[in-house]
Amino acid sequence: MEFGRTWILRGPNRWARFPVVEVDLDLGNCPPVDVESLCLRVADFVPQPQANLAELLLALVQAQLQRVDSPCNFGEIQKSHRAGFYRVLFNYDEETLARTALTNAHETCKALLAGEPFDFFQRIEDLRRQAHDIRLGPSTRGIVQSALARGIPVRRLTAGSLVQLGWGKKQRRIWTAETDQTPIIAESIAQDKQLTRKLLEPLGVPVPYGHPVKDAEEAWTMAQYVGLPVVVKPQFGNQGRGVATNLTTREQVTAAYEAARAQSEFIMVEKFIQGQDYRVLVVGGKVAAASLREPAHVVGDGVGAIAQLVAEANKDPRRSDGHMTPLSFIKLDAISLAVLGEQGLAPESIPAAGQKVLVRRNANLSTGGTASDVTDLVHPEAAQHCIEAARAVGLDVAGVDVVCEDISLPLTDQGGAIVEVNAGPGLRMHLEPSAGKPRNVGAAIADALFPEGENGRIPLIAVTGVNGKTTTTRIISHLLRTAGKFVGMTCTDGIYLNGRRTETRDCSGPHSARAVLMNPRVEAAVLETARGGILREGLGFDRCDLGIVTNIGKGDHLGLRGIETLEELARVKQVVVQNVSPTGYAILNAADPLVVDMAPTCPGKVVFFARDEHHPVLHKHRLAGGRVVFVRHHKIVLAQETQEETLIDTNEVPFIHHTVPFQIDNALTAAAAGWCLGMSFDLMRAGLRTFSGSVQETPGRFNVLSAGPASVIVDYAHNPSAVAALVAGLESFAHPERTLVFSGCNRRDEDLLEMGEILGGAFDRIVLYADWGHSGRTDGELNLVLKQGIARGKRVREIQEVGSEREALERTMQALHPGELLVLGVEAIEESLAFVQENLRQVNAT
Repeated sequence: MEFGRTWILRGPNRWARFPVVEVDLDLGNCPPVDVESLCLRVADFVPQPQANLAELLLALVQAQLQRVDSPCNFGEIQKSHRAGFYRVLFNYDEETLARTALTNAHETCKALLAGEPFDFFQRIEDLRRQAHDIRLGPSTRGIVQSALARGIPVRRLTAGSLVQLGWGKKQRRIWTAETDQTPIIAESIAQDKQLTRKLLEPLGVPVPYGHPVKDAEEAWTMAQYVGLPVVVKPQFGNQGRGVATNLTTREQVTAAYEAARAQSEFIMVEKFIQGQDYRVLVVGGKVAAASLREPAHVVGDGVGAIAQLVAEANKDPRRSDGHMTPLSFIKLDAISLAVLGEQGLAPESIPAAGQKVLVRRNANLSTGGTASDVTDLVHPEAAQHCIEAARAVGLDVAGVDVVCEDISLPLTDQGGAIVEVNAGPGLRMHLEPSAGKPRNVGAAIADALFPEGENGRIPLIAVTGVNGKTTTTRIISHLLRTAGKFVGMTCTDGIYLNGRRTETRDCSGPHSARAVLMNPRVEAAVLETARGGILREGLGFDRCDLGIVTNIGKGDHLGLRGIETLEELARVKQVVVQNVSPTGYAILNAADPLVVDMAPTCPGKVVFFARDEHHPVLHKHRLAGGRVVFVRHHKIVLAQETQEETLIDTNEVPFIHHTVPFQIDNALTAAAAGWCLGMSFDLMRAGLRTFSGSVQETPGRFNVLSAGPASVIVDYAHNPSAVAALVAGLESFAHPERTLVFSGCNRRDEDLLEMGEILGGAFDRIVLYADWGHSGRTDGELNLVLKQGIARGKRVREIQEVGSEREALERTMQALHPGELLVLGVEAIEESLAFVQENLRQVNAT
């Protein structure tokens, strides 16, 4: 029982619209086994018998993830074309947990097969601990869940709590309950308790009197000055660490000073305010929630010692050693021991039944306290004081600590005060209070970041298909730039930010898409979306505004990654269409039946394009009220029902070269995109007129170069459909003689034979440069098959073979003569283009 490749599909994919793990499982060498008896050994986790080992593996994965509250309700087993091979699929929410659960399940299955002992309970407990360590904390998670509920895209940027909400220029970032609008100055002020008090007091906000002290002796002097009882706490601190309250004796103050000194170099003494401890959450200048906090405590039962009662309280599943759960563990530390001592108690003391024993005096959740919701009770005056305190410090999200007898009364009437203002306040007491109504404070923060009507999204156009993807991507990007947008573009040539190339590799996959969407300058994203990235990792986004499929044609890359047929290839490309926004459009090629079949899977609307205005798909769609784009009398027309707009004459679009068919298709696709994006017709015309298809704009994509009375075309045709389109495009060139430079590319034998026959019927002379073998092919094998196809062509008169691409270019460029059309099918596009351009500069100069 061996794993093949494991694929982590982080975005929408061919199996689902959510993240999925895809595992290739090899059971070919596994001897016959009684799976039902194996299931009995794990019946505590997998109560239902499974049909085979693949199903047992999946069931064990799902059992683990569900027991650690990691949703896993999607699971499938698919048989492969090869006997004994399976594909196991399951969804996940945390990648690390999914990987661990898969490894655990695999090792458990192997132990079952070998008759060896295993401890699945322990594996689940280890996974639970891992989940606590890697999951977003409750504050961040609350904001993220609220953002997702509003359709705002979310991306976790680190293993910690830094999260991007939205894309490009519309993005915002959070770190727990801090946002990208939380000023660092305000955060520093909030950390300084003395400075905070000095800023609030002149505003009429009630605060306790206090002052920093240098040592324990000065602490006692200051305590006497401000009046007992007092509070001793670090001047810079959070989460209640080192805070001691209601101190009335020198011994207490001295002990509290030493405990606080262990947390910070700077210590404060301030007047203790009698009353209860409240936390008021202020978001965007409004009170979002309020909680009554109680210090950590236990209630005696007359039998158990305090240490036992604490241990029992810590068994509450809501408690953990951190902030991942609603409550934290109660700890018996130095401060707790001092608090117990003040009550004449110790950890081994046995309190009477019903006796409430304080373990801590401060009421922070992080020190084991509890919280009850009191949002509806907050008096308007108290609320206003809290809002003014947050504003004075400068925080957009603030946790304001209030001490008073009753939050439903004005603070000034009862001697209450604001004792602290906290940046990055914990939200769990409001999201999951110990008692009272939960408050969706995550939504309050998300709403403050994204006002009503905003979802953090920028226009996102995804372009897929077999041929024409890169050119179409570039044209649409040009149109958007013409409209004044800062455009992020990805394609097989790299990443471009507003026309500036920042990456030079193939960037048509999800990693590059995410890089563009993370850039805070990008106002619109145009993303070439290739088959490989979809299969390898899924989409790099959750949904797009426009999903474009240029064609399927005769397919490409068949026989790879289990894609054996055109229909299977189409289903991969269809992922883009399936993840169009409900308010978006799929732009589909009406002349390609496999593309037309994708239309029903689109959640939004559909636009069809075709050169022939009478194409039955266009006619039917237009009658039904849909948008169509076509050519009539050499003019691009946009139509819906009886409405029409003649956009532009194809002769005015330079990259079409008058009548090159596949370039007309690219222009139709771009026109449809501009229309659906709401661009003005004048801007669309301007964009189409100014995109020339030059070497700089579309390198290696039907670049037409002048060589005096001869012409050179550079094009990267690499499959039968592309080769056929290239040849059809040459019909508008009246040159009497044609020469081709080409080489066998990594395709199936039947594809190479078909390409060869097309080329042999279109060129007089063909120069083949060496292929160096790909994916198990020997050197020269691809060209050998290609030549067999070329020999079937009826036009070719001469076939030459040379050693390298550069040698082929040098030979044909030197022999170029008037009236010749030289087509260069290159692989090293940039190097070859540079050579050709320099050579032509010399030719044209003479």
